[in-house]
Amino acid sequence: MTPSFDPADIVRKLGARLKMRHLTLLLQIEQHGSLTRVAEHMASGQPAITNALAELESMFGARLFDRSVRGMRPTELGRVVLARARAMMQDLDHLARDMEAVAAGRAAHLHIGVIPFVPGHILSSAIQRTLPDAAQGLTVTLHEQISGPLLAALRDHTVDVVVGRASASVDLTGLDFEVLYRQPPRLVASRRLAARLGRGPLDWRDMAGLDWILGTPHTPLREQVADVFLGLGLTPPTPIVESDSSKLIGDLLVSSERTVSILPADIAEEMVHVAGVAIVPYSFDWTLPPIARFTRKEGGQRDVDRLFAQALRQVCRDAYGAAGR
Repeated sequence: MTPSFDPADIVRKLGARLKMRHLTLLLQIEQHGSLTRVAEHMASGQPAITNALAELESMFGARLFDRSVRGMRPTELGRVVLARARAMMQDLDHLARDMEAVAAGRAAHLHIGVIPFVPGHILSSAIQRTLPDAAQGLTVTLHEQISGPLLAALRDHTVDVVVGRASASVDLTGLDFEVLYRQPPRLVASRRLAARLGRGPLDWRDMAGLDWILGTPHTPLREQVADVFLGLGLTPPTPIVESDSSKLIGDLLVSSERTVSILPADIAEEMVHVAGVAIVPYSFDWTLPPIARFTRKEGGQRDVDRLFAQALRQVCRDAYGAAGR
């Protein structure tokens, strides 16, 4: 039977009794699955740990963990509480980083999640424009990953904002997003190979026989490349290297006469100047899912978060036009 809750009563109880040690205890139980192991890890007696959990469950009026011979597993309510506990602990860590930034004469600390194929100059310009006064700048931690893990990190408050891809496969539960710009694809190779491929129409059967560098599986770009070959009745190539590192991809392309990759246009153009690769003159009839700024629906945005959003929006408009159109 699902217990009934009085939200106002819960808020009163938690406000008066909930302590950070309770949140630490919850996360330790989730990690270790045993009160005995939790007691050992926290250098405490098991009776004290048991009493602390009982006190915590009394605040919520329901069990937060199911006990069995296989260990302790969170109940449905427990999973909800654990998610909030993780977020609150992350917020505490972020508060400490903000305090450290202020002590160093900065305004705040910003955790930014970003996918690999966003040009560095976009983020660096947005960061510099957020608080242009050097005396009131900010400190930043960049978290680079693919969109899925980054959005999970956004939900649990590990990051403050994500610059990633808005695709049909993205879970937007609890999130807002704003499209910033779009990235058409480009075929990239060494200069010699690009010149040879550009002499006439591409033969995709021959292309399938080349060495390919592709991004990690289940990313939009990787899936789009596979669709190109499948749409022509061809088996997608097995990549010789899977990587989202533009530096590695550039180094591999420039040193090979039979290696190709498909990359977002702005990344490809950046690599032309940095790595010495070349873009094959070929136009694809598809574009990648747009780059977007993701935030949590729930409140709590700081001034620095809003300022960064404004700066990022303006940088993208300057570089690509409104929403990259």
